[in-house]
Amino acid sequence: MRVKVRLPLGVGLLLALAALLLGVGSAGAAPAQTRVWVEFRPGARGAAEQALRAAGAQFHYAFDRLNAFVVTVPQAALEGLSHNPNIVDIEEDVPRYLLGAPAAAPAALPASTTGQTVPYGVDMVQARDVWDADRDGVIDSGAPTGAGITVCIIDTGLYTSHEDFAGVDIVGGYTQVGDPWDEDGAGHGTHVAGTIAAAHNDLGVVGVTPGAVSLYIVKIFDNEGNWTMSSDLVDAIYRCADAGADIVSMSLGGSRANTKEERAFNDLYNQGILFVAAAGNDGNTAYSYPASYDAVISVAALDSTGTVADFSQKNDQVELAAPGVDVLSTVPWIDLNTVTVDGVTYEAHHIEYSARGTASGPLVDGGLCDSVGNWTDAVVLCERGDITFYDKVKNVQQGGGVAALIYNNEPGNFYGTLGDGNTADIIALSLSQEDGQYLVDNKLGFTAEVSSSLTKPASGYEAWNGTSMATPHVSAVAALVWSAYPSLSNAEIRAALDATAKDLGDPGRDTAYGYGLVQAYDAIQYLSNDDGGDDGDDGGSTAALQVAVSTDKSTYANRETVTITVTVTDDGGAAVEGATVALTITSPRGSTRTASGTTDANGQFTVAYRINAARDGYGTYTVEATATKDGYTSGSGSTTFTVQ
Repeated sequence: MRVKVRLPLGVGLLLALAALLLGVGSAGAAPAQTRVWVEFRPGARGAAEQALRAAGAQFHYAFDRLNAFVVTVPQAALEGLSHNPNIVDIEEDVPRYLLGAPAAAPAALPASTTGQTVPYGVDMVQARDVWDADRDGVIDSGAPTGAGITVCIIDTGLYTSHEDFAGVDIVGGYTQVGDPWDEDGAGHGTHVAGTIAAAHNDLGVVGVTPGAVSLYIVKIFDNEGNWTMSSDLVDAIYRCADAGADIVSMSLGGSRANTKEERAFNDLYNQGILFVAAAGNDGNTAYSYPASYDAVISVAALDSTGTVADFSQKNDQVELAAPGVDVLSTVPWIDLNTVTVDGVTYEAHHIEYSARGTASGPLVDGGLCDSVGNWTDAVVLCERGDITFYDKVKNVQQGGGVAALIYNNEPGNFYGTLGDGNTADIIALSLSQEDGQYLVDNKLGFTAEVSSSLTKPASGYEAWNGTSMATPHVSAVAALVWSAYPSLSNAEIRAALDATAKDLGDPGRDTAYGYGLVQAYDAIQYLSNDDGGDDGDDGGSTAALQVAVSTDKSTYANRETVTITVTVTDDGGAAVEGATVALTITSPRGSTRTASGTTDANGQFTVAYRINAARDGYGTYTVEATATKDGYTSGSGSTTFTVQ
């Protein structure tokens, strides 16, 4: 048998890539290494492991559910391994990246802001129509809030001490990197989590779910946000599943698919988990993975007008769209950068790798700052363009300037960097084109007070862009809808989101918007069993309803589905059609799930309940049902089943 070797790069390029990734030199250095998935024949785990060890493999993962190892092996060993009868397939382990970044325009809140801001995306996806319909700032009694649903966020971790996560149910987490899961140096995961679940309080922002959903965190990127691999993502989704997650939110992606990764997503989707991922930020038609696997909802990014962002990926796998431009959410720091001239303070951004602190001096115009000027003790305005930011700031510093203010050459502000390995001894900030031109035209010679400070960790808020920012909107809407109908499957929730999305762009599903803007309230209404009126009565009868509750068996294993049947009859044993049934399932841990509906012509109402023992526990579950109908006295019944 000859094994399939899925290494799409040419041998020379692959060798170079391996050397780059693993720090391996060329001539005279250690042999080139590459990281691969190795699928072994069922029943041949031990023999395959022995062959890999003999080849000098470094083991990263053993995924028995996929009959696969992930290893780093010498490149030269691949040919021999490909002929091993115990090895079925060898496939490259491919990278995955974060897909969001700070927005180009400043839109931040200081910590502990009095009064809560509702980010525009919350209302665009109809979240408050679900849990605060009258807009009185109070969660409506009995409204779906996401409570009882667990969302697993795979990202850079979560700053759990942020003021806007006080009281949020963070059920735990796991880190794949050296940094703890409950800290977040990169900020990306904390921003995503805020969109999903920032608390409904008088601080900062509120999430699409008002702090009610449960969160489980898998930290797959380190505090620098460095990229990771498809095998790390597979490990992460298994950990989400084992923690009892209903929904997995992934604001990440990569340009190449991996068949083992896809199989893992398919298997867990078939077990009932709903996956949501970012469509990608390259602004082209290329696929991004995992979003472009069929088992995953691919999410495009919109601005506040409902227009697809120019950076958002556009292809036939895009399924839903959500706000992803200037999305205000939580971050684990406070980054304050200001320029004050003649009593007016202008917001600015810090140019990465320049100095922090304060400086003041007369404001002067340096033009493009493409050469060193005579700027002793001055604050120098530089227009963006022609040369790098580093060269502009270096010229200002060498010319004696105490700070460089680089203003944009197009409307709005920007985020800039001096570049890896570069530094400056002076403060460098960016300004919008509008502010920069105004200062050049009207305020030269005035004293400019420049300030740049970073407090970290701290409870801060910033607006970011990316399909990374759109993804948590969809994840949170799914949680809202699922909490309204917890007995439904992941496929049924997904179908409801697709069916009720607000159509944008070309009529019907298209490559830019998918089915359209996700809508929470409309999806819940779509799933409603409200038949709009009375099914009639029996002319004033006061007969009592008899309620019997049964399950298809008495004992279940985790992840099985329980079929619950409620049968309603009258005193004479005749089936009662059109009775309203309210059903409650109470777990061994005391958590509850509810469902409601009406009986059919056989007097029956049926519910499919998927067991999640990691969340709700093992032991005895109680099912209670109450039936009502005009002209009858209400009745109730109950039963139990066991999960072991």
